[in-house]
Parts: sequence; C-alpha cells; structure tokens
Amino acid sequence: MLSMTRKISTYRKAIAEARLKASPESWQRVKSNDLPKKDVLAVARTSGMMASKKTWELIPDCHPLPIDGVEMDFTFEGNELVIRCSVETIWKTGVEMEALTAVSVAALTVYDMLKPIDKEMEITKTKLLSKKGGKSDFRDRVPPGFKAAVIVTSDGTAQGKRQDNSGRLIEERLKSFGIQTDYLILPDEIEEIKSALERYCQEGMSLIMTTGGTGLGPRDVTVEATQSVIEREVPGIMEAARDFGQKKTPYAMLSRGVVGQKGKTLLVNLPGSSKGVEESLDAIFPHLFHAYGMMRGGGH
Repeated sequence: MLSMTRKISTYRKAIAEARLKASPESWQRVKSNDLPKKDVLAVARTSGMMASKKTWELIPDCHPLPIDGVEMDFTFEGNELVIRCSVETIWKTGVEMEALTAVSVAALTVYDMLKPIDKEMEITKTKLLSKKGGKSDFRDRVPPGFKAAVIVTSDGTAQGKRQDNSGRLIEERLKSFGIQTDYLILPDEIEEIKSALERYCQEGMSLIMTTGGTGLGPRDVTVEATQSVIEREVPGIMEAARDFGQKKTPYAMLSRGVVGQKGKTLLVNLPGSSKGVEESLDAIFPHLFHAYGMMRGGGH
C-alpha cells in the first residue's frame, strides 16, 4: 500500500454510477414494495453506504479514511435502475473507489433481492462520473520567466566543515517544476544575508528560498534578515508548513521561519534540517505558485 504521509489533506468528492437491467414487471413490484424481501431500495441504500465505509477492507491498496458524507440515489430509466453515489472526505487521497464500491454493492443487493422473481437481470455498467480534489483541482503552473534563488545560511557549511543537503533538496524540487536556480552559501551573518536577499530582489527573482537560521540558536539570524527586507508578511504559507511538520514531529513548532513579499518576489525561510525542508516543500508546493497570479492582480 502506497504511503500517504507526504500528501496534504484537501476536500475530495467522487460520484459513481451503476446500472441494473431487469424486466418492467420487476421494477413495478419494486416500486409497489410487492416483493418477498420487501423494501429493496431501502436495503440497497443502506448496503451501499456501509460498503463505502468498508472499501479499505475489501480492496488491498485502499486506505482507511474518514468519510464525511455518503449520498445514494436511485432513479428508473426505461428498464434500468440507475444507482448513483457521491462520497465526500477531507483527506490525503480520493474517494473514487469508495463511490464505486458503494454503487457496486448496492447493485448486487438489488440483484440478490430480485433474483427470486427475475432470472434475466444484468448489471450493465459501473463507472466513475466525476471526481474533485487533490492534484486534479490544484494545478497551479509556474509563471513564465520564473527565476529562483536558494540561499543556505550556515557557518559550518560556509566554512566547508559541513555538507549541504537541504539547499540541494530545494534545488531539486524546483528543478522538478522546470525552474533553474541560483545557489549561494552564506555564514550566519545578518548583514550578509540581508544584502544577498536585497540583491536577488533587485535582480527580479520570483522566489528566494533560504534554509537554515530559523531556530532558537544565538547564530540563527535568517529570520531577522528576512524581516528587514520584506514589505509584508504572508503568514499562511509558513503556518501550513509548520502544521504539516507538526503532525510528524513536535519540534516543528520551534521553527521561526517567515514568508514575505517584496514587490513581486516571495521570500521563504525553511528550516536547516533536510527532513524539515522536505516536509515544508511537500506542504507548500505546487500551491505556492498560485500566489504569483494574485500578486499580479489576478485574485483567486
């Protein structure tokens, strides 16, 4: 089963449909509740809802997830019963399989309850009608002419005593979006960091990402350097990163990183640890790119 630990939770919804063909006489008896097993649709509705919540027990690669809503709907079209189900959740993966399982089991339930009177029934079609949430809803693109810089702030790395992993992780993530980056290593000196941030802003960088200097140590000054450069803070971005990290380690709360805007440049402080960087990148990309349309006046 694939790990969901690096995904963020978003609103998700799926709608699926199954069709069951039977004789007109069978459907008339269903409508009039004239059957040995009585109320077919009520039982099928219940079985479909129960099946949606049991999907992870039936299909090996499906995850147990919190289902926030299930709706079953039954309509007649000619000699077919149309069964539709919508499933909603706020989680890390979609609910297509839950909706498909619900309509499949509901159709089987109707089949089972009608088989004493109709030997020619046929489940003719089961398909996904729609889905929303996750990657399909959040496809923010990299704006044209996008330029980025990565700044590693660390005395040890600047002195050659420590190898940088975190900056390279940021570089690789940006490269996965087709973004080439400038790469710079600086000691934990506030004026040097401030000067580099200002220079990159003047050069028209779209994004400046720092790693290191966000903790509580006496030499952790990247946050202060960033605060002296930005024109306004964008707190929600770092709140999202810290919240995502907090679910994995309680130490995420100790990061003081900020995100701010100067002109059309975003400055983002990430932790110095490679794990903290990786988790922060998972939390904010690719959704961060949506900010650039807003900064150009495009709104949401």
